[in-house]
This record gives sequence, C-alpha cells and structure tokens, in this order.
Amino acid sequence: MNKLTLISLLVCLLSLQSWGQNPLISHIYAADPSAHVWPADTTILWIYASHDVPGTNHHATMFDYHVFSTSDLLTWTDHGRVLSVDDVDWAISHAWAIDAVYWRDSYYLLFCMREKSTGIFRTGVAVSDRPEGPFANIGFIKGVDWGQDPAIFVDDDNTPYLFWGLNKTCFAAQLNDDLMSIVPETKVELTHQLFEVFEGPWVHKFRGKYYLSYPALPDGQWPEVMKYAVADQPLGPYQYKGTYIAEFDGRSGTNHGSIVNYKGNWMAFYHSAWLSGGMSEVRNLMADYLYYNIDGTIKPIVPTRDGLAKGKPTSSVIKLEAESAPKQGGRLMETSIEKVQDGFSGRGYVTGFNNSEKYVQVLVQVAESQQYSLKVRYGAKNDISVRIQVNEIIFNGSTSDWHKIILPKSDNFTNFEMGVVNLKTGDNIIKVMADNEGFMLDYFLLEPINKNKLN
Repeated sequence: MNKLTLISLLVCLLSLQSWGQNPLISHIYAADPSAHVWPADTTILWIYASHDVPGTNHHATMFDYHVFSTSDLLTWTDHGRVLSVDDVDWAISHAWAIDAVYWRDSYYLLFCMREKSTGIFRTGVAVSDRPEGPFANIGFIKGVDWGQDPAIFVDDDNTPYLFWGLNKTCFAAQLNDDLMSIVPETKVELTHQLFEVFEGPWVHKFRGKYYLSYPALPDGQWPEVMKYAVADQPLGPYQYKGTYIAEFDGRSGTNHGSIVNYKGNWMAFYHSAWLSGGMSEVRNLMADYLYYNIDGTIKPIVPTRDGLAKGKPTSSVIKLEAESAPKQGGRLMETSIEKVQDGFSGRGYVTGFNNSEKYVQVLVQVAESQQYSLKVRYGAKNDISVRIQVNEIIFNGSTSDWHKIILPKSDNFTNFEMGVVNLKTGDNIIKVMADNEGFMLDYFLLEPINKNKLN
C-alpha cells in the first residue's frame, strides 16, 4: 500500500467518525486559522481563515475569507464569506492568510492580496462593528511592501505590533494608532533569528515572554513544519527554541497556525490535507491542545483525531444573516432592512416583500456535494406563503424552479424547518421570496444531513 493510499484511508476513517474533531470543520475547505477570544464575550472562540476553492490545483484561486465561532468546542458556526477580492478596490487576486484584532471598539481584519497596479502583496485592513463581519475594506498599511501573512499583536500596554513574512523572510514593526501605517524607525528584520523561517509569523505571550511561531522549511525542503522562538520584547531579539508541530501523515505542503488561550486552556490551530485525502491545495482546519514544559518550552504536538473535543460528538452549521447578504456574495432585491421588531439576530432583519420580484439571495460555499437541512428564522404577522429556490433548479423534489411553503403566523422570531436542500461543490445560491411585506427574515441556518460526514 503506497503512502497516498494510506493517507486516503486515514481521511476516510476520519470522515466516517463523528466522535473526533480533526478536521476541525469538514463542510468547507479552509486554511491559515487565526484564533481569537474577544473581550466583549470571552465564552466565544473565533477563527478567521482563508478559503480554498474546491477543484483547483493551486492557491492563486483563493478569493475570500470566512469566520467561524464556537462556545463549547463541539458545535462550530460558519458565518459565511466576510470579505472577498471583489470588495477590495485596490486588489486583483490571492486572498491569502489573515489575522484579526479588536481595536478602539471595532473589529479589524488584516489580510493580504495582490495589488492591481503593482502585482505585489499588500497588507490590507477591513473593519466591522461585529466580530463575525462582514468587513469593509479601508485600505492597506503604509510602509509594508510585500506584506504577506500579516499577524497583529497588541501588548499589555496596548501597543500594537505587526508581523509579516514570505519567501524565507520575517519582519516586524510597531503600528500607528490608526493601524494604517507602521512606525518606520521600529521596523526590524527577524529572519536570521528564526531558524529556517519561511512565512506566517504569529505572536502570543506566556509568563511575560513573547513567543513567535512560524512555518519553516527543514533544510529548505517542503513540507513546512511549525517552529517557534522566544524573546523578552515583542520586536526581539528572538532565540530559536525548536519545532512544535513536525511532519505528520495527511499534512499539506504548507502549514500556518495560531496559538490562543481559551477558557484556561492553551490551544494550537493549524491546517492539514486530511479532508481532501492529501491534496495540499484544498486544506482543512485543525486544532490540538498545547502544553508547556516547566522551563516554558512548548511540548511537541502530534495531531490527533480527537483534537479539542476529547471524544465528544461534534457538528457544524452555516449561519447566514439575511441583512448581510449583499456583503457576503448575495443580494437583497428591492427589500429593506429594519430593526423595529425585537429579538432579531445580527444587525437587523429583511422585510418589504410586497411583490413577486422581491427576494433575498444568499451565497453558501461548501467543500463537496451534500444534502443540508435548511431552516429560516422569521417572524410573520399572518400565515404567509414563501417560495424558495436553490441554484435555480429544484428544491425538495419539486419539478418547478420555485418551491412553495406556508409559514405559520409568528409574532416573535422563530425557526422553521424548510426542508432538505441539495448543495453542490463550491458556490451555491439560495433565494427566498414571500407573498407580502408581513414577512420578516432574520437568518438562514444550514446543517449537513449526513452526521457521519461531519468531523
């Protein structure tokens, strides 16, 4: 049995088991996880990640980013596309690794894309009033050329620092208060302090020390492994300590990670090719607990099937806020966003469905063709007739383009099971239309039908 066959067998066994959590999320290909716990609610763990396009054989097709959250490490919510190349006026392609920060009462996404006019990587900045996005582009950071794989670290004194690296280099600098430029005199090159560094720096703090972790090329050869170094100051100098994730079965050619403390436990996030059976261009998120030795060094991590779940069953859902549809690859056709009715999720709800040409359209992105249970959260002044369309073909066995469902009157927002939808690999479009404006649409919720195909 050759190595690829072994990897495929491993992934098959993993996909048939719902009692572990690696791959962390199985309904979508994602990579470069940036994990965070925000001060507004420390019970929620957030992951900001890049998105691999199914069916591709390279990373140049990466086009957008997703946000995931959990409050129990067992059920993960995919909040959909939060930023894409189309949303960034200066960019043309290559939506690669990202990071996020809560700063001055807003949430910022730091991302890298290729600039139209120069072709070089820029470190972009986008902002949102909510941790799940979507995010609006506000430009790129001045003073950072070839700013690939950005990571931001805010020290205890509230000073922000930017780290970035690509092609066997790593740089760092203090950021100005608006996060849109670096303080030029603070820029340092850390390359020679980080043994075999290639890209993707990440900084966290433990017991007063600064830990810079990064993907490295052992002896200059692929695949990457995860190494780290330690310093007394955020800008170094750093002292190399070792490898904390070595090569492992089912790895991808690249790796990229983050380290965070959640509910008193340290966790390491990274990616692999377990879900795709060894195809490095379509990766999946991974996570395992991280432990320190008495001297502060990190104990090596061997990727496990259980991951963070500790043997408990896990699941994932896709939650798409109706009012966010236009910024997430969807559309609001002549409808309106309101906040009058109490109890809505997100920023509001969609209403104004007063003729047959008005609808809400959302984008759903998945790794492979599969059936999903579709629910909507809604309110309605009276029983109301709703029509739904999936990928402009059929829904729930209907022979017509639109499937009609009667939703009962509900004075308060409530969930309703719409039925089973067949989603295809890649991008899917779901449209909902109502007979009159008494319908208030809050969000869409999709859950994979085949539980065995979850983690």
